[in-house]
Amino acid sequence: MRLLLAEDEKELSNAVVAVLKHNNYSVDAVYDGQSAFDWAVTGNYDGILLDIMMPKMNGIEVLQGIRARGINTPVMMLTAKAEIEDKIQGLDAGADDYLTKPFAMGELLARVRAITRRRTDYQPNVITLGNLTLNRETYEISAPKGNFKLAGKEFQMLEMLMTAQGRIISVEQFMEHIWGYDSETESSVVWVYISYLRKKLSLIEADVEIKATRGVGYSVEKRNGGEAGL
Repeated sequence: MRLLLAEDEKELSNAVVAVLKHNNYSVDAVYDGQSAFDWAVTGNYDGILLDIMMPKMNGIEVLQGIRARGINTPVMMLTAKAEIEDKIQGLDAGADDYLTKPFAMGELLARVRAITRRRTDYQPNVITLGNLTLNRETYEISAPKGNFKLAGKEFQMLEMLMTAQGRIISVEQFMEHIWGYDSETESSVVWVYISYLRKKLSLIEADVEIKATRGVGYSVEKRNGGEAGL
């Protein structure tokens, strides 16, 4: 999952980014309200974490602006303010949750999991296709011959593929959603991770395959015979 973090205290921002990345999130960090607004309206995020007291635009103004644009990405407000009026203002502006500083990183992670689940009516913890299951909580894939715990980016790629079952995801979509717009990583890394996933699916005898549509992207489908392309 891909998150936007807007927090002008850079030490806190760095700490939050480190914890989120360790827990398999991709994170874009910005340090003022105007940048938060610009990134929020142009990016495809699963969740946004907004500090209230920021330069250029405060978090409430950013939230009001993105909601006015019709962007309903889940938003959690991060702030040192604890007064009930501030919480009401944030929630009335369209926030999904509110976390007061200082906070425990474990609580932050739990709140992030909660708001990102609300993006759709219901997202099950386990996704199934054929005899393959992917557990969103443990990052494990399972099939008749065993299971593997996936690394962060492997998990994110397979989650995107299995959520989209049958639809093609482009290399650009993988790069933007997992590595981020400003990443200097070469797009060939997508093929490398596809290769890792194919090997693991083969080892546990999953009856699904990751198919390549040359020049377009990748999709995952129940196997009907034949080999997957490169």
